[in-house]
Amino acid sequence: MSTIEPVFRIIPTIQNYDWGKKGKDSKVSEFASGAGIRGFTLNQSVPYAELWMGTHVKSPSGVVDREQNLTQILTENPGLIGDQVSRRFDTTNGNLPFLFKVLAIGKALSIQTHPDKKTSEKLHAEQPTVYTDPNHKPEMALALTDFKALCGFMPIARIAGYVTAVPEFNSLIDPSIVTEFLNCTNLSESEQKAVLKKLFAALVTADVSNIATQLLTLVARYQRGGQKPLEEDVKDLVLTLSEQFPGDVGVFCAFMLNYVRMTPGQAIFLGAGEPHAYVEGDVMECMANSDNVIRAGLTPKPKDIPNLVSVLTYTPSDWQKHMVEPVDIAPCTRKYDPPIQDFTVLQVKTQKGETEIHEAIPGPSIAIATEGSGRVSWSGGELDLQAGSVIFVGAETKITITAGDSNLVVFRAYVTA
Repeated sequence: MSTIEPVFRIIPTIQNYDWGKKGKDSKVSEFASGAGIRGFTLNQSVPYAELWMGTHVKSPSGVVDREQNLTQILTENPGLIGDQVSRRFDTTNGNLPFLFKVLAIGKALSIQTHPDKKTSEKLHAEQPTVYTDPNHKPEMALALTDFKALCGFMPIARIAGYVTAVPEFNSLIDPSIVTEFLNCTNLSESEQKAVLKKLFAALVTADVSNIATQLLTLVARYQRGGQKPLEEDVKDLVLTLSEQFPGDVGVFCAFMLNYVRMTPGQAIFLGAGEPHAYVEGDVMECMANSDNVIRAGLTPKPKDIPNLVSVLTYTPSDWQKHMVEPVDIAPCTRKYDPPIQDFTVLQVKTQKGETEIHEAIPGPSIAIATEGSGRVSWSGGELDLQAGSVIFVGAETKITITAGDSNLVVFRAYVTA
């Protein structure tokens, strides 16, 4: 068994998905330059979409000055994960319960959801090349820059307003379903969910040629200034999505899902079965250790509409329901704690020369510096930090984060069970 310090540098991996920001405009490429990724050379024409930090089987992080990757190091040194976490989660073969990412979004991601644990196991068994692991994927997105997204179903009354006001949307749905939906406000919560499911299913299974025709009509009306007052809020979104994905049914989801505009420091949590699509901006994202996605629109990738329709929660609400409000837990540290056990994220902001102490956590963590420079120290040593530096911190390790000649910002994801 190889020995290793409880704090060490890891090497993240890059995912070059088509929707990523290109070249130097991407936070992913910016951080990659400081992360020590072997052989990384910036290419201005390449989309740098995601930076992965963790042990997912698809793309585990490397370890600086080691031939083994992070998964192998943790397999050899299970104490770095900790007994408490290993009793609560499956940490077999060095598996961490969470996956930490940076996303740089230049073009909208797909209309999608993530399955719960039971559904993930079923889908993985049936389609292992599509659903590559058996884990669930609740996730939290924390804005680094101004960020836009579609997030969860709008309240019933607001969707009804669009059904009434947008003829191009209305015409895609069977009239009997439209009537039933417009008259569901006095029904019970479970009955409203059933009617909402009918409406959404009718939309995403509408005739493809009719979708294309109605979208062209809608875009033409907006371009000549024919939008109604209710449509003002989503007009630019519809035009953007239509330009990116011509003829795609996902554009019409702008009339059913909350349109969210977040500022740096705001965060949203998306549990299993919540429909969403990130539209634009840069975020820290933390999730259970999975890459399972069920898609229905705004994507050239395969769609799985039957499974998506089946697993959605159909819980209408304002988008604020999904917000995660941070709590100050130390002079320079804010905690974002979503309603699950798989992960928590800390944001550390230290001013020039300032120091912040984090007491030992009974579980593993991964941290990335996103601004400035400084260092992290522990009882056995210290490491310099710059924008893009990524470190692993083993269980039960007290650390001190110190800013250097400039302010230092660090995001730290961890699990304690």
